[in-house]
Amino acid sequence: MRKQVGVGLFLKQCIDRLTAAVGLVISSPVMAVTAVGVWATMGRPIFFRQVRPGRGGKSFELVKFRTMREAKDAQGNPLPDAERLTRTGRFLRATSLDELPQLLNVLRGDMSLVGPRPLLVEYLPRYSSEQARRHDVLPGITGWAQVNGRNALGWKERFQLDVWYVDNWSLVLDARILALTFLRVVQRQGISHAGDATMFKFLGDAASPAPPPPPAPGRPA
Repeated sequence: MRKQVGVGLFLKQCIDRLTAAVGLVISSPVMAVTAVGVWATMGRPIFFRQVRPGRGGKSFELVKFRTMREAKDAQGNPLPDAERLTRTGRFLRATSLDELPQLLNVLRGDMSLVGPRPLLVEYLPRYSSEQARRHDVLPGITGWAQVNGRNALGWKERFQLDVWYVDNWSLVLDARILALTFLRVVQRQGISHAGDATMFKFLGDAASPAPPPPPAPGRPA
């Protein structure tokens, strides 16, 4: 297990923050156009903000471009994702443009460019002790699970990939994941799970059979 401590973690955070700062400057025209598009098609708010658990389960506010309408049923409950996801939202998710504001989270130190995706706070008590180890590192905008299937994966396989990253992370692996992320975005792979507009909720599956082990770096993902 390679813990994110010491010089390795310091270098990772320096690279993250420098890259996030440069990325925010370079992507600012794209973000401005995206913000106008969200406002024109969905109105305000332009950004989606939600508290998520980070490293060690510590909470932070994640920010993304909004992709769904705030539509509710007669009882005041949000409609299913498929009914709230707009055409603009589908495009933003397919191109990952909705993720750009998370560069602010990276700049603040809440997230890394690479790491397990920050999920819902309500999932914390549902993890097995093994799955909970995904919080031993900083969450990321992209990660090993994202380049090996993203939302097309089942939860158990996704968490196994996250924990594998925790045990095997390195700056070289991070660079490989970033390169593969660009490829996956171009290919538009794994945007949603089969039968769902996005990804179904994790209800706890520690008793489910474990999926096969993920590929190691250097082998085709």
